[in-house]
Amino acid sequence: MGNTAVIVGGGIGGLATAIGLRRIGWETTVVERAPVLDDAGAGISLAANGLRALDELGVGTAVREASQGQYSGGTRTPGGGWLARMDGAALERAVGTPIMGIPRSTLHRLLREALPAETLLIGSEAGSVERNGPGTVRVACGDTVLEADLVVAADGVGSKVRRRLFPAHPGPVYSGSTVLRAITAQPVGLRTDFELTWGPGAEFGHIAFRDGRAEWHAVLTLPPGTRFTDPLAELRRRFRGWHDPIPALLDATTADAVLHHDVNELRAPLPSFTVGRVALLGDAAHAMTPNLGQGACQALEDAVTLAAALADGPTVEAGLARYDAERRPRSQAVARAARQAGRMGHQLSHPAAVALRNAAMRLTPSGAAVRMILRHHAWVPPHLN
Repeated sequence: MGNTAVIVGGGIGGLATAIGLRRIGWETTVVERAPVLDDAGAGISLAANGLRALDELGVGTAVREASQGQYSGGTRTPGGGWLARMDGAALERAVGTPIMGIPRSTLHRLLREALPAETLLIGSEAGSVERNGPGTVRVACGDTVLEADLVVAADGVGSKVRRRLFPAHPGPVYSGSTVLRAITAQPVGLRTDFELTWGPGAEFGHIAFRDGRAEWHAVLTLPPGTRFTDPLAELRRRFRGWHDPIPALLDATTADAVLHHDVNELRAPLPSFTVGRVALLGDAAHAMTPNLGQGACQALEDAVTLAAALADGPTVEAGLARYDAERRPRSQAVARAARQAGRMGHQLSHPAAVALRNAAMRLTPSGAAVRMILRHHAWVPPHLN
């Protein structure tokens, strides 16, 4: 079996894949079109499955040391009433760890620092990806041509590689929601580690960080492409009257820190995550809505599973077949569950439907809620030698 790989995309999934493949003895090159890796982004929650994947990659301890455990909080109404309380301690007893909150930039930096600098080809966009005779693939990156035994497309929801491999697939579609998010400029006094608040057609949430700052996000049900001249002023208007600490989080944010993205997803599942010696990974394979906080965790699962399958398989093709068989059913099921969670969460707007959901949530025992979470969190990674 060959042992060279080109990974298209230097995000969380691409970097994790490079680490995993290097741990099994492969030579890797990560091609990233951004000219500078500025570690942008807001915050991210890592569940037990994502943390276990990071452990197999050898960076779990560093990530935990930079994270804040989510022990307290839950889901609320705009007036502040609780729909469901988070029992982080119960979740920790069940899976060995609470959910951890970390700035996305910190996670990205820790993954990048686990790789030799020469692994990263920055400021170079992958063009054509073509078969190069028996057993190898050629990737054109401007004037540079890379040949490898494997290409991993981790180039996000708008993946150009996926579009070339599956030209008949409809590609990503707008989920119906747009999200604004930021990290506060200074520490904010918070009573909880994590909260979601659901109002008609809108959601506001926060994640507490170890340094006292917090990430917040606002999800709105709006037409695609909607943008605001003054996002903070618009959010203060829309969330006027919502409970504390929402006003404090917005007041602690600078205008230039606010990111605004439409939420797109691969609603039509792909028939395969592999074609020849090219594998799709992360959002390129199964972009999902963020309602379960599983997007990055699923990409980390992909990375570890791919490395293990290639380490154990007699050929690259056999390893990729195992990767597809193990990852496609699970990740696509998580994507469906995330979509359903959004429909039952912030996307509900009819008063009767909202009232029915709220009543059902208040009546759900905490143990049942933990068991529902475990369906996605209780994943055991394959071992990387």
